[in-house]
Amino acid sequence: MSGSHLWEDVDDYFISHLSPDDDALRAALRDSEAAGLPSIAVTAAQGKFLQLLAQVQGARNILEIGTLGGYSTIWMARALPEDGRLVSLEYSAKHADVATRNIARAGLERIVEVRVGPALESLPKLADENPAPFDLVFIDADKANNAHYVEWALRLSRAGSLIVVDNVVRGGRVTDASSTDPDVVGTRAAIELIAGHPRLSGTALQTVGGKGHDGFALARVLG
Repeated sequence: MSGSHLWEDVDDYFISHLSPDDDALRAALRDSEAAGLPSIAVTAAQGKFLQLLAQVQGARNILEIGTLGGYSTIWMARALPEDGRLVSLEYSAKHADVATRNIARAGLERIVEVRVGPALESLPKLADENPAPFDLVFIDADKANNAHYVEWALRLSRAGSLIVVDNVVRGGRVTDASSTDPDVVGTRAAIELIAGHPRLSGTALQTVGGKGHDGFALARVLG
């Protein structure tokens, strides 16, 4: 058995026991695929991980940068109390439309708001509203702007908040300091920002599975 097939089998085993899906989650993936959205949503195991992080945090407010079809949104929103709030920023109006329908079908439309437009335009507008600090920020959008998104996450969070940056391994290419790929350059900038920022304590983990060789960075906001 090849390595990638073994990774997928292990993923399937863990997911079947620890992160089983349901009608709303299956429909979100199905409708996203039918609408032609790219197949880049988090896995069920990753979705459950985000949900657990939110629960451990006792999160009441979550910020997501990059909605896609709302699959990860549903996982995280289910961790919130009835008066919680999740704001998700999505560049594509088409993606946001699919996500909004998926979120409504999951019964979460009262606590989830999807905002359409470039995140670097939406984030200043959000800051101008002086929202309650976000307890968890999940960054999974265009990788070239990852460092900018981390900076905004810091501005919109509080001491003790968590910031998760997805897809930081790039199949191992993150180690290539000479790369001109915007995704690699942006990811390296985010990692180096986390490493050097006095208000952040972070780490990054490699993952293998249904999404191949990748990983995520996790940072905690300090006082």
